[in-house]
Formats: sequence, C-alpha cells, structure tokens
Amino acid sequence: MTPALERLLEVSRGPTGQARPVEFDTARGPLAELGGLLSLRNGFYVCNAGVQVFRAGDPGVGPELEHWNRADTWKQTYATLAEGLFCFGQDFFGVQFAIADQRRVVTFDPETGIRTDLGDSVEDWAAWLLDDPDTNGCRAFATAWQDTHGPLEHHQRLIPWQFFVLGGTYDEANLTAKDSATAMWIRGPIAQTVGLLPEGAELHLRSYPAN
Repeated sequence: MTPALERLLEVSRGPTGQARPVEFDTARGPLAELGGLLSLRNGFYVCNAGVQVFRAGDPGVGPELEHWNRADTWKQTYATLAEGLFCFGQDFFGVQFAIADQRRVVTFDPETGIRTDLGDSVEDWAAWLLDDPDTNGCRAFATAWQDTHGPLEHHQRLIPWQFFVLGGTYDEANLTAKDSATAMWIRGPIAQTVGLLPEGAELHLRSYPAN
C-alpha cells in the first residue's frame, strides 16, 4: 500500500460493503490500485463524509460500483461527456472521482462535464485529497452541514436549486439532499447544454420539484 492510500484508510470510516477480494481485468495501473484498495476496505468515507468511495458488490449501503457505472443509472444523460469514465467515488456535491480510459484519475464536474486531471494513479488522488481535505474533500462544508442537518443518507448527495455554474451559491437555502443517481440524472442535460454554449451566453431553466 502506497503512503497516501495507507493514510487515507487510517482516517476513513467504513466499510460500506461486505469484505471481498476486488479485482479488475488488469494487473497494473489505477484500476489495479483501486481493486487493491477496495480489497482492504470495501467502500468507505473520508473527510468527515465529504468523500464517499463506492463499494463493490452486494450486500452493502450506498452506491455499488458496477451499478453506478451502468449507462442507465445516470451516464446516458451526459451522452459522450461521460465516455471512458469509471467512477469510483464522489464528493459531498456529487463531483465524481473517476478513472478515465483506464489510465488517468480525474474529477468529473456534474454540472459541466469538465474533467480535471489528478494524475495517473489512485495514490495521486489520495495525495490530492489529503493535501487540502477541506477544499478537495469538502470536509469543512460536510462538517458544517452535518452539525446543522445531520448526516446524509448513504445514497444521498447535495444538489443546488440554482446550479453553481449558473451563479448559484453554497448557502443552505440553495441546497437540498437528493438521491445521488437522481442528482446526476438532473444535471446531465445541463452539462450537455453548457458545453454547447458560446462564452457569455445566457441559459434559463425551470426549477425542478423536490423529492
């Protein structure tokens, strides 16, 4: 186990799934790393639940890795924006942590579809989280939210009423907890639309009902 991943497990909470060996169809690279990580702790939380790492297989709580990455769970609403992504976790607002094309570890913004490269290993992702857990892992916000509202359910993440990309704020009045897959499903068409807009264009949306 590499240093950052070892430290991440030390400060994690879990597992959220049944202990099992987890292997992917590769002996090296970030997918192999992920398999080794989940074999040690099959699904967990870090950054005071600001980050959720998905479990592999049933039984368990929260999103399951294979099901989460099925097109009909949420990816089809993003069309080509989500191609080649194997998502293994998410932050408090549903920003996805993913392995792109089995080579690079990235974040995937649910409102824009923009990918931000973090490195070529899950170790790089862990080091990035640990370098600034309040910002990169949403620890400070997750702590403040839970102090007021209690913990999210395992299947929930926060989503803004007015999307951040459209000027929405992180004020509590602009945030609500929704099922994780539903939150992604809602934002997929927005991400597709935002990606086609010229710089400076305006986008007007109707609000969606609360669940």
